[in-house]
Amino acid sequence: MGAEVTLLGVRHHGPGSARAVAAALAQLRPDAVLIEGPPEADTIVALAGDKDMKPPVALLAHVVDDPAKAAFWPFAVFSPEWVAVRYAVDHDVPVRFVDLPAAHTFALADHPSGVPGGTSDGEDGPEPLGDPIAALARAAGHDDPERWWEDVVEHRAPGDDALAPFAAVAEAMTALREDGAAGPAGRRDELREAYMRQQIRAARRAGHQRIAVVCGAWHVPALRTMPTAAHDRALLTGLPRLRTEITWVPWTHRRLSQHTGYGAGIDSPGWYHHLFTSPDRPVTRWMTGVAELLRAEDHPVSSAHVIEAVRLAETLAVMRGRPLAGLGETLDAVRSVLCDGSDVALALVHERLVVGDALGEVPDDAPAVPLQRDLARLQRSLRLKPEAAGRELVLDLRKDLDASRSRLLHRLRLLGIGWGEPGRTTTGSTGTFRETWQLHWEPEYAVRVVEAAHWGTTVEDAACARAARAAVDAAELADLTRLVEQCLLAGLTGALPSVMRVLADRAALDTDVAHLAAALPPLVRALRYGDVRSTDGRALDGVAHALAERISIGLPPACTGLDADGAAAMRAHLDAVHTAVGLLAPGPSGAPAPSGAADAPDDSAAGRWAGALRSLASREPSGGPATGVPGLLRGRAVRLLLDDGRLGSDEAGRRMGLVLSPAGAPADAAGWIEGFLTGGGALLLHDARLLGLLDDWLTGVPGDTLVDLLPMLRRTFSGLEAGVRRTIGERAAAGPLGGGAALVAAVPDDLDEARADAALPVLALLLGLPAPDTVPGPPVGLPRIPRQPQGRNT
Repeated sequence: MGAEVTLLGVRHHGPGSARAVAAALAQLRPDAVLIEGPPEADTIVALAGDKDMKPPVALLAHVVDDPAKAAFWPFAVFSPEWVAVRYAVDHDVPVRFVDLPAAHTFALADHPSGVPGGTSDGEDGPEPLGDPIAALARAAGHDDPERWWEDVVEHRAPGDDALAPFAAVAEAMTALREDGAAGPAGRRDELREAYMRQQIRAARRAGHQRIAVVCGAWHVPALRTMPTAAHDRALLTGLPRLRTEITWVPWTHRRLSQHTGYGAGIDSPGWYHHLFTSPDRPVTRWMTGVAELLRAEDHPVSSAHVIEAVRLAETLAVMRGRPLAGLGETLDAVRSVLCDGSDVALALVHERLVVGDALGEVPDDAPAVPLQRDLARLQRSLRLKPEAAGRELVLDLRKDLDASRSRLLHRLRLLGIGWGEPGRTTTGSTGTFRETWQLHWEPEYAVRVVEAAHWGTTVEDAACARAARAAVDAAELADLTRLVEQCLLAGLTGALPSVMRVLADRAALDTDVAHLAAALPPLVRALRYGDVRSTDGRALDGVAHALAERISIGLPPACTGLDADGAAAMRAHLDAVHTAVGLLAPGPSGAPAPSGAADAPDDSAAGRWAGALRSLASREPSGGPATGVPGLLRGRAVRLLLDDGRLGSDEAGRRMGLVLSPAGAPADAAGWIEGFLTGGGALLLHDARLLGLLDDWLTGVPGDTLVDLLPMLRRTFSGLEAGVRRTIGERAAAGPLGGGAALVAAVPDDLDEARADAALPVLALLLGLPAPDTVPGPPVGLPRIPRQPQGRNT
């Protein structure tokens, strides 16, 4: 007697199809189950029965010599293929995957038409049919294929004859295939179906009598009518192949909702999971889950809300002629009743429940590259479990566990695995011992791990090899110094020597000051902050000081003759290098230098940098912009020297007066002011002379010239603090800004000196100042206020 072959045509990831497959298999009790999927997975299909295997999961196949060529076959709890796999494993029935091998699929992808010898112009046949479900929905008079399929299949419970739905689907697909699907997709389907038929013949030859074939409904007509074996052999002879490997990897519901990958693109995996796992009263149970979610987010939802929402969803289903309330009716009821019409709350329901963040698990003995096994070991030992839902992780680097976690995340970033992204801490801490990470695991990282496996068998070895290669491939000096910083953050002491050799050679040959200026800050940060991780950064010290010295020497010539864009870029470099030099070798502390006086000789990095800034500040344009330093950079140099105490306020005022004199070009003066005020304008409030000079200059600029300068002036003053802008405006409205009269006018006549004096001891305590008898240094034009004895309020 011949073998009985039953074709179960399904829709991938359909809960109704999954229930129908379960009922059909229970009725058929087959002795062999054949499933559409890559045959390479036959050796690992038994892992589906492991207690540690929790869907959603996926088969990951990749080319051995080119891991970037990879493909996924996802399975959820509600996938018909997964139901068939679990039935076969649980009942000890032989199970095989019968789709075209991935080895052929990857090789065929290199051909324009998808098959050897084919063309890609699309002129050898009719247009592809497209989505067969949509075609059936249109034939039935429905404009929404998803809603039609839900009504016809997903919401229908299996009847007395579990095979009847499959017979109806097969008949519909046969009618659709009468027109055929041509083009590359059609030719690929011919190859796949020829291979499936060969596997069905092989199952018959193996002696199986009751064979169940679970495949996409589209393929059922081609598998029902079997051509000769010679015909199929001729189609498959000579197909190219690539050496591949396959394994199980975790998957997510969110990834199922994206239109990428095999069988993906379902819009509501969370809803489908609910329909499959809650066959009785699904709408009522769903509304209860929505209420629980909204209550956890502080939305007031009562039991009466749930009852009313269920009634509304069922009423909408009746009015729309549907057998059961679908996702559309359910969400309409949720919006109206539970969310009070709010789309914000509804978006939360869609994110958490309609799509969901479920992440599957695979057993430890699943095939994996050594790098993947080492990563899994580190994740367990460091208690960093991959999660589909993003979360914030705050690390205290003074603790061994957190320091090890930080090194792992930094090493993975070097390998191109962005599981963790550095973020800003919500506590506002600026300490160097604290790191904040945003963790979010994506299934594609499994491919990234396979791609990185050729760098080493452990995460540390692979990151070291990857860093050494990145140093050789670095295009800019700044890329190298950032790489050095990454190596220190990741604790890759094994990679530092090779990276440092490349850095030293590149730094010695690079003469572009802008490149050197971009390279110095990350190098200094590594020196300054690396000690919290107990890393040795002494090798960087010599390179950092050499870079700082070369920048100081080459800065003034590099700033000469720059246009507006070049000056703006160089100003950013000035600020970055100034901060870096301060961290590398802090300048001398103490009182500011007297007005116009030069600092004592200083051979430190800070001293040489200050000399470069003084040289830059004094290079006035003599023959036009092309022969001098732009005012933006000269003003910035004066401000940096003033902030460091290397230039007195009188000297800064003198330089401002020279720039703002009638002999100066208004555009150059506006640039000087922009550079001088960038980063804070509070000094204008504390030095009435500077504010008066600025006011006199602005009132003296001709009207037509002022119109041209307004965009630059607006940009400059918009960057000041809001309080500074407001106070400057109040003082300008009060009267002339020259001298100290404006400050006197700004003091209210009804000042309560007794209350003001009471606050002075507290201010002195907060600022760490001694408590003299009088307050030192009152603003110009204000009387000295006697110091009151400290009272109980201090």
